[in-house]
Amino acid sequence: MRPFSPHAGSLPESETLAIAAAAKRLKAAGVDVAPFAAGEPDFDTPEHVKQAAIDAIRANRTRYGPAAGLPALREAVAEHLRETGYAQATPATSIIAPGAKGVLYLGLLTVLSPGDEVIVPAPAWLSYRQMVQAAGARTVFVETDPAAGYVIDPDRVRAAITPRTRVLIVNSPGNPTGAVQPAEVLRALGDIAVEHDLAVISDEIYEKLVYAPATFTGFTAAAPAAADRTLIVNGVSKAYAMTGWRIGYGGGPAPWIDRMIRLQSHALSGPAEINQAAALAALTGPQDVIDAMRDAFHRRRDVMMEALGKIPNLPLRMPEGAFYVFPDVSAYLGRAFEGQEMTDAPTLAAALLEHAHAAVVPGDAFEAPYAIRLSYACCESDIRNGVERMGAFLARLDPVATR
Repeated sequence: MRPFSPHAGSLPESETLAIAAAAKRLKAAGVDVAPFAAGEPDFDTPEHVKQAAIDAIRANRTRYGPAAGLPALREAVAEHLRETGYAQATPATSIIAPGAKGVLYLGLLTVLSPGDEVIVPAPAWLSYRQMVQAAGARTVFVETDPAAGYVIDPDRVRAAITPRTRVLIVNSPGNPTGAVQPAEVLRALGDIAVEHDLAVISDEIYEKLVYAPATFTGFTAAAPAAADRTLIVNGVSKAYAMTGWRIGYGGGPAPWIDRMIRLQSHALSGPAEINQAAALAALTGPQDVIDAMRDAFHRRRDVMMEALGKIPNLPLRMPEGAFYVFPDVSAYLGRAFEGQEMTDAPTLAAALLEHAHAAVVPGDAFEAPYAIRLSYACCESDIRNGVERMGAFLARLDPVATR
C-alpha cells in the first residue's frame, strides 16, 4: 500500500477528546474524576428543543434534505447573523453543516491551496492547526500577551503577513483563554484584511456566553468594510447544550458559501433533518434557557477562579467569555513527584489525572506550553473538589526535580 496523504494522514487525535475519553474510563471504573477537559456543557438540551426533534421523527423527516440545510433554518440563521452585525446575511448566503467544525473545515478547504498560510492568534483552539494542515496549508501563529488579557495586537498580525498569507482566523470569545476581543481591535484586523486581500474566518461559537461587564461584538459589526471577505462560524452546541446534535452554521459571501455547499453535497450531504428541526427550535424558541445557563457558568467561573486563586504560583487571567480558565503552570514544570519529573504540561496533565483525578488539557495543544486549560462547564461541587485535589497534588511536588 502506498503512503498516506502528508496532509491529513499524519494528523493526531484531538487532545481534548482523548483526555475526556481517558477521564470517562476512570469514571466508569468508579473513580471520582473532575471533568475539566471537555468543552461541553453539563446541562440537558432544553425540553422544547428535544420535542421539536421528536415531532420531526414522528413526521418521518428521515430522508435526504438539501445539502445547504433546511430553508427555514437557513432563514433563522440569516436573521441571527443580521442581528449580530452581518448585515448582508440572507438564507442564500448561509449554510448548515455538521457542527461548527464542519463549517470551519469546509470554509478552509474552499479557499486554501497547498502552500498557503493562515494567521491564527495564539493561544488558539487546537483544531485550527490540524484543519489547515489537512487542507495542505501552513499555520502561522501570532502570540498574544496574557498580561494584556490575550488581546490581539494588530501590529503583530501585520508583521506576520507574507505573500503566501491567505486567511486570518479570529476567535472571540476565545478558546482556551475566554478572551473577548475589543471592537477597535476587530476593526483594525478588518482593515488589515482589506489592505492585504485576506479572507477572514470569525469563529463566534461562544458569542452568547459572555459575562458582564464584557460585551460581545461580532466581527462584521466592528469591521463592516471586511464583510465581503468574512465567513462567520457559529452553532448551537455551546449556548443551547446541544454538542451531540452536531449542528453548526455559517454565513459569508455568496461565492464562498456556494462552494462550501457544493463541497458539502459531495462530502457530507446536509445534516439530519431531525437535528436541524431541533436547531430551528433552539434559535427561534424561548431564549431564557440561555440566560439561565450563562448565569450558572458565570457563578462557576467565579467559584473556579476563587479556588485556583488559593494555589500559590499559579498566575490567572479572568476569562470574559466561553467556559475555560487557562492558568500558567510554569512554576510547577521541572518539579518532580515520586521521582517523576514534570518536564512539560502534558506530563503534568497526565499526573493530575492519575494522582489528583482531575482531567485538564495541556496548553501545548493550544500553542501555549506554559499553561493548562480547565473547563468550568461542570457542577460547582466538581469544581471545588477537583481544584482542591489539584492544589494538594501541586503542593507535593519537589521544588528541585530528581535527576
